Amino acid sequence: MNFGFDGKRAANNQTGLGNYSRALILQLSAFFHQNQYFVYTPKVKQSRQISAFLEDPIIQLKLPENSLLPFLWRSFTIKKQLLKDQISIYHGLSNEIPFGLRSSKIKTVVTIHDLIFFRFPSNYKFIDRLIYNFKSKYACKNADLIIAISERTKQDIIEFYHTNPEKIKVVYQTCDDSFKQIVPQEYKENVRLKYELPEKYILNVGTIEPRKNLLLLVKALPEISADFKLVVVGKKKAYAKEVMAEIENLGLTERVIFLKDIPFSDLPSIYQLATVFSYPSFYEGFGIPIIEALYGGIPVVATTGSCLEEAGGPDSIYVDPNDAEALANAINRIIADPSLAYHMKEKGQAYVRQFNTDRVAAQLMDAYINLNSTRK
Repeated sequence: MNFGFDGKRAANNQTGLGNYSRALILQLSAFFHQNQYFVYTPKVKQSRQISAFLEDPIIQLKLPENSLLPFLWRSFTIKKQLLKDQISIYHGLSNEIPFGLRSSKIKTVVTIHDLIFFRFPSNYKFIDRLIYNFKSKYACKNADLIIAISERTKQDIIEFYHTNPEKIKVVYQTCDDSFKQIVPQEYKENVRLKYELPEKYILNVGTIEPRKNLLLLVKALPEISADFKLVVVGKKKAYAKEVMAEIENLGLTERVIFLKDIPFSDLPSIYQLATVFSYPSFYEGFGIPIIEALYGGIPVVATTGSCLEEAGGPDSIYVDPNDAEALANAINRIIADPSLAYHMKEKGQAYVRQFNTDRVAAQLMDAYINLNSTRK
């Protein structure tokens, strides 16, 4: 079959939805190479990561043909090009699909990552909420199949859009394969020297914004052994000023290290050098940093209230996202008890096997095949 994909993120974003899009297409091309995979994008960003993705011989880059308004092409005028390429199934990889495909023979799939703009509207500009809701609602109504990246996201789709549950299939995400291998010790030590990382640290990875709740971890830090520093990897947003003010207020300036613009190739080492990974987010669609940590054998402490238990499994520890004392106690338990840390490492690595690339790719291809067998 010929599969088409919304490639805007895959061909332009180097993190987040870009990683998800590239990983999904590469997984399918690796395990089901009898098909052709077409990536539709109005433009391509020049980067080593994106160029390597597009070098796959059965992935074909498709740019607008004779489009005067390429920024409208992927939503409004792409249908003609998809029919010309004989696309059987078109997959919108980030909460949206083109308009008008319902009247064609092309089956449509949409991945809904989250509907967080409903849960935390104050974190979004009013116009952005309108656009996100319009696109997501249209996609959920008109797609032939919805892929939800967690059971929590599935329940949100049902709650906010009153969607038939039978139309939704949960297919978990995986992470980049580089996180699934234990990095050689010599390489890790070079990374430690490169970023002047301490011998003992708690790691947090994610954009520094209110929903990610880094402030809770900062407030917990004074109750955690002073031998352990906090290493934060992520882009700073306005919320970072509040976090920095609390760090100064608590006298923690020497205990918190911020890293940014880290090469993707160094991230697995930064994870695997950590003692504990903490992810105190208020709400997520899934939580890929958690499985990145589990693959690397790092105990995880996360929070309740969304889907993080799905990502972290039954042997990670979860606390209330408003309870700094509980977070500190959970981290202290792991630090003080090597047998607990070892148990969490072993159980965590067993749990994340369900997110292995071959399993995720097979689940997605089964969904495509079942969809293709139904009449439109």
